[in-house]
Amino acid sequence: MATVDIKVPSPGESITEVRIAQWLVKDGDVVSKDQVIAEIDSDKATLELSAESGGQVKLLAAADQTVNVGDVVAKIDTSVAAPAKSAEKAAPAKEEKAPAKAEPAKAPAATAAASATPVAKAMLDEKGLSADKVKGTGPNGRVTKSDVSAYVSGGVKADAIAMNGWGGSREQKRSKMTSLRQTVAKRLVMAKNQTAMLTTFNEVDMSAVMALRDKYKDKFKETHGVNLGFMSFFTKAVTEALRLFPAVNGQIDGEEIILSDYADIGIAVSSPKGLMVPVLRNAEKLSLAEIEAGIKALAVKARDGKLTIDEMTGGTFTITNGGVFGSMLSTPIINPPQSAILGMHNIVDRPVAVNGQVVIRPVMYVALSYDHRIIDGKESVSFLYKVKEMIEDPNKLIFGAKDPGEVLLGL
Repeated sequence: MATVDIKVPSPGESITEVRIAQWLVKDGDVVSKDQVIAEIDSDKATLELSAESGGQVKLLAAADQTVNVGDVVAKIDTSVAAPAKSAEKAAPAKEEKAPAKAEPAKAPAATAAASATPVAKAMLDEKGLSADKVKGTGPNGRVTKSDVSAYVSGGVKADAIAMNGWGGSREQKRSKMTSLRQTVAKRLVMAKNQTAMLTTFNEVDMSAVMALRDKYKDKFKETHGVNLGFMSFFTKAVTEALRLFPAVNGQIDGEEIILSDYADIGIAVSSPKGLMVPVLRNAEKLSLAEIEAGIKALAVKARDGKLTIDEMTGGTFTITNGGVFGSMLSTPIINPPQSAILGMHNIVDRPVAVNGQVVIRPVMYVALSYDHRIIDGKESVSFLYKVKEMIEDPNKLIFGAKDPGEVLLGL
């Protein structure tokens, strides 16, 4: 009997163990070459485990089990031939012709067999949905990310709305934290316990940036192929402010301070698996269009669970935008080993005093959390005020944080 060992691949240099998130096949199933047979969960991302050859699979590890990189978790008996694909394709055709009356009878079986990929499960949990409510199109009827998206976009049926509460059953559900969530938890606690973290606040009049965006957004998209958002303006303002206040871009390593002559900006994005912070490299060199394109590409990768470890490590400063979820104000937590993080919030029309008159302006509150061990109060406040200045006068983004008149006069 010829067998092939299926070993746990390495997700990255620093990772030595992973968790079997779930098996996509059962012990004794016959699989084809390159068929995805499992998903493994590391502290950075979820990876797929594929069959290196066709044959009958023997599972050597259980779902939810933690295993070491390089461990043999399955064997494939290559002497057992995989079933013909033509037979697999015949089943759906018969199901499509089945009478409508037969569907209720099949519902219990579908419910019992319903399973979802980790990304789809996270989306279901976020929406408060059950996998058996969504028709799966993946292998063995598994619910995929696209299945959940299609279900949600279809809208909620009126009869699914509980008018007298949300139908709590007094039951509790216990599940193991993913490796990613455990890592995030440890890093957040470390940031709180091992840094002298303080937060300073300011408010930004968004009128000028909003007017500029409204005027050029259509032409911008036509020219560059990406939408013009506020993140690119803030990212550009941050990189210029970091040049003026390099300590905000610094890190502590033991008894040494590391100052980076570049700005690798972490952009916090929401994904089905939770908050992730991919890094935009050398953001100080990028145009607004390049920043928008870079953020979009990273956000899509985060949504699809395809971010690499390199894309999530090595940042020097982080920006997080809670405003997209309606947050008015918050104190963001530093992303170690970085020393500072900028928090953006929602834009609200507020009464403000301008030249002695009360006017209504679109205002955003911004927050800078920083490590007081390396960044002094004067630097943190000055940094945030410089960001405010550049957003309120976008011309300063073009002329290096200076007034255009100063540039003209060589001041």
